[in-house]
Amino acid sequence: MRIEIKTAVLFLAFITVLSSCHKGRVRKMAENEKAQWIENAFESLESNEYPRVKAVSWWNENWDDDGKEVRLRIDSSPESLDAYRQCVSSNTFITKAKFQNGKLAAPVSGIYLSAFPDFGGTEDIVTADRINEFIELSDKDIVWAYFSNNWTDGIRFPSDAVKTISSTGKVPFIRLMPRTSYEENVADSLFSMQKIIDGDFDNELTQWAKDAAKTGIPLLAEFGTEVNGSWFPWNGLYNGAGETDAYGDSSIADGAERFRGAYRHIIDITRENGATNITWFFHIDSDSEPVDAWNDFENYYPGDDYIDWIGVSVYGLLEEDEESSEFSEKLDKVYKRITKLTDKPIAILEFGIIE
Repeated sequence: MRIEIKTAVLFLAFITVLSSCHKGRVRKMAENEKAQWIENAFESLESNEYPRVKAVSWWNENWDDDGKEVRLRIDSSPESLDAYRQCVSSNTFITKAKFQNGKLAAPVSGIYLSAFPDFGGTEDIVTADRINEFIELSDKDIVWAYFSNNWTDGIRFPSDAVKTISSTGKVPFIRLMPRTSYEENVADSLFSMQKIIDGDFDNELTQWAKDAAKTGIPLLAEFGTEVNGSWFPWNGLYNGAGETDAYGDSSIADGAERFRGAYRHIIDITRENGATNITWFFHIDSDSEPVDAWNDFENYYPGDDYIDWIGVSVYGLLEEDEESSEFSEKLDKVYKRITKLTDKPIAILEFGIIE
C-alpha cells in the first residue's frame, strides 16, 4: 500500500511539471509518433535550449508521392491535432508582429507563430478561406502566411496574393522561387545564378521591387529556399559546385558564391527601387545534400548587411522507410553553427512530420 501511495504521489508530481503540451493529455500520445514529435518540438522551443529561435512556422499540407499520401497537416489524426492545439495554446507562442523601420523585429520574449496554411502543391493558391480554415483548425491566430512566388511564368510580383493575405490581417511572406518547372534534382533551364548576377533579369526584378514598394505594407521575403539542398536548382551543385576558379573568390566554392552574389544582386535592386519594406530571410535546411564541405550553408550566406533573419527547415519523418529523428536532434545539427555565423534572429520557417 505504501508503495502504491508513493508511486501515485510521484506520478502526480510528474504531471504537475509537464508543459502545456502535456497537461491533461497522458492518453494515446505514447501510441502516436507524430503527436510525440510535435510535443518534443514545442517543448524544445519553450525550453531555454534555443534562445535565438524567435519564430516558428508549420508546413500544413498533404500531397501525393507516387501513390502514397504524405500527411503533414496538423489534422492528419485526432491525436496530432490535439497535440498541436495544446502546444500552441501556450502564451510563449505569440501572434502579433512588431516592426521597426520596416523590418520584422524579434520579440523580446516569446516566439512568433506562423504557418504555410495549405496553399496547394504549387504553394501559391492563396485564399483567405485557406488562411482562416487553418486558424480555426489550430484554434490560434498566426503572424504570417507563407507562400511561393514561382517564376514558372516569368518574374512578377504576386500582388493578388499579397493583398489577400494582408486583407486577413496577416503578414505576407514571399518565397522567391527561380524555377521554370517543379522538377527536382535538376538544373533549371533558364534561371541560373550567373544569369541573375549578369543582369539578365534586371528589368523584371526592378518592376518586382517597385511593385513591392507600392504595397506600402511590411513584407517578409526569401530567395532560394533551402539552398543547401540539391532538390532545388539554385543549389550550388547546379551552379559551379565545388569549383573555385571560374567565379569570384578562388578560396570559395563557385556554386555557393554564385548564389550569394545572386541574392545580393536581388536585394540591391529592391533597395535601389524603394522596397525598404522587406525583411529578408536566408533559408537553409537542417540537412545538407550533397554532404560536401563546399555545400555547407555558411558558404552561401550573403552577409549581415543583406540578411535580417536566418530561416531553417526542420522536418521529422517524411517517408516511411526513413529513420526518424526528433525535432531537437535535427535543430541541434545546425543551431550552434548558425549562432557562430551571425547574431541575427532565427526562424523555423518549415517544420512538420508525416502521420
